[in-house]
Amino acid sequence: MSVSSTPMPQSAYTVSGDPVAAPSEAANPHEYDGTTPFPTDAPAPGRTGGERLYVAVTGAIVTVPFLALGLGGWLLWGSLIHTADVVLALVLYVVTGLGVTVGFHRGLTHGGFTAARPVRIALAVAGSMSFQGDVIGWVATHRRHHAFTDRPGDPHSPYRYGTHLRGQLRGLAHAHIGWLFRNDRTPARRYAPDLLADPDIRAVNRAFPALCVLTLALPFAAGWAIGGSLLHGVTGLLWAGLVRITLLHHVTWSVNSLCHLVGERPFRTRRHDRATNLWPLALISFGESWHNLHHADPTSARHGVDRGQLDPSAAVIRLFERLGWVRDVRWPSPARVAARRT
Repeated sequence: MSVSSTPMPQSAYTVSGDPVAAPSEAANPHEYDGTTPFPTDAPAPGRTGGERLYVAVTGAIVTVPFLALGLGGWLLWGSLIHTADVVLALVLYVVTGLGVTVGFHRGLTHGGFTAARPVRIALAVAGSMSFQGDVIGWVATHRRHHAFTDRPGDPHSPYRYGTHLRGQLRGLAHAHIGWLFRNDRTPARRYAPDLLADPDIRAVNRAFPALCVLTLALPFAAGWAIGGSLLHGVTGLLWAGLVRITLLHHVTWSVNSLCHLVGERPFRTRRHDRATNLWPLALISFGESWHNLHHADPTSARHGVDRGQLDPSAAVIRLFERLGWVRDVRWPSPARVAARRT
């Protein structure tokens, strides 16, 4: 379900919002016991030129920010970091991060609220500027993750290689970053037909390359304008562009990896689903690391439901609701939360 009124495709979700596997892909529960490695994949077809380009671009997106971080450390040693760089980095981290958590995730993927058209578009644009992929592909992949959580079919489960130590270490690397390089596309027609039918979201999806340029051009231009020199533009690009993207990437990927391996599980999830709550990531992930509750109740607009659990994304949704920008918010009731506790 997107944040428009378009219904969720039945191949990905039931009418209650709980994820189920598509019949053609569902793994027989008797074939997977929750501890052994996933069944061996069929040999992947040879990569086409376009697929090789995809892998090369993905590699650049992953590695270039790390190089920028190293360069940034050298520049910091030389005291070439400015207040404007830090402020710009924080602002863009918050804007693009909430674009992912509120827009891509709780809104477009799970239908936790219905947004007015300008807000839906703005959130999709902000999420696209996170450099985490085009909006339709992101949503389709995440819906597939919920359909097959920690079972064969999950695109980024840390249990892919089993639960023994070597398998867990290999699975952690796979869940965090390795899955990005696999020749394992998620079909949007199956998992996100509602977004394919939405002309506004299709337009944002097409604009993804331009938005990636924009998310780097803005801090460069702002740094130059504020500092009055090319050097200030370069440091703005470095800290508020590349380093900010690096941090947000790894926080998001940590929810995929660490939040299925480390933490607490106070709520019941489906069989084999090992999603956890990991409090150290709560603030910088905007509440996404209360991952156990999210998997227990995917459509809930709030993930941090217990006392003291910071959930900035839910606070933003509440603000938007009071401003009249979103409606039909799926807030968790005490009874619903209690029913899901272990």
